[in-house]
Amino acid sequence: MCKLCGDAAAYVYPAQIRRAPSSSPSRPAVNIPLRFGQAKGCLNRLGLGLIVETGPIPGDLEDVVSVVFESKRVRRPLAIRRVTVARVTEVAPTMVRVTLTGEELQGFEAPGPADHVKGFFPGPDGILAVPTIADDGMRQPEVGTVHARDYTPLEFREQGENGPELDIDFVIHGDDGPAAQWAVNAKPGDTFAFGGPRGSLMPPEGASDVVVVTDETGLPAARRFFQNFLPEVPVTGLFFLTDPDLRNYLDDIDGGTRQWFVGDEREAQAEQALRGLDIGERTFVFLAGEAGAMVPLRRYLRRELGLPAGQMDASGYWKRGIVNLDHHAPLDPTDPE
Repeated sequence: MCKLCGDAAAYVYPAQIRRAPSSSPSRPAVNIPLRFGQAKGCLNRLGLGLIVETGPIPGDLEDVVSVVFESKRVRRPLAIRRVTVARVTEVAPTMVRVTLTGEELQGFEAPGPADHVKGFFPGPDGILAVPTIADDGMRQPEVGTVHARDYTPLEFREQGENGPELDIDFVIHGDDGPAAQWAVNAKPGDTFAFGGPRGSLMPPEGASDVVVVTDETGLPAARRFFQNFLPEVPVTGLFFLTDPDLRNYLDDIDGGTRQWFVGDEREAQAEQALRGLDIGERTFVFLAGEAGAMVPLRRYLRRELGLPAGQMDASGYWKRGIVNLDHHAPLDPTDPE
């Protein structure tokens, strides 16, 4: 799907494209002559969005036709939900699963595999400061400092043991940050608040296969990719971990291919494994984890293989030495796409 237009992507025949002058609107029209149809679209710094009407593709063009696919982004009003801890489960020594419940979970949606919610946690003073939603946007609380971190909503159930339930997995890095401290000490009955997801990037349509490369922090999103695409679309997962006990994280999901890398060379081994895969023009690649480890993987895909931006999603979920990394910031300063 086109990020700009929201229309279905299509087959694109190589053509000369003339960029509109700088005085043109931000979404200038572009016409591309096709031997098998008509194409109109928009072209700006984000890329080319196409609306294409085609008939059958002539056989003599099959070798020169390339496929472009992107994901549709769904926006929704921001909501802050206050919920209660229903139960806490140890997934591994370095991961805790917190199950949340409460009436404010009614209507919760997170259809994108890499969706995230922003959790709010008590600070060192014990105060849980939560923003409020007003007509003019989000307002900061008058008392206390907001401590927020982003997490993947692992699984939502409209009807759990006592109403709607939401699972969130917390990776415990061994630090004393507010999120880790809260997760380690969470118990049934505790209050929790979170916002979002404000937007969902839907699973890419038209992918022939999916490749997922993550560390521990990306495992919840990886799990959602496996659940979303299998068994119709093959999924390959490459995971580099500090905790070997997390190698069973996907054991209850049938299908797919998984490779686990543990030890000092885990990041290099994951990159080597990625380089050994057959990445086709319809392969979708998802990268998530420590920002520094993601950069060489992204550079390989974008620079060496020439993958277009719409064929991959790369995010730095955290970064060594940085507190509360903004994962919306450019992952690679040399290529701030």
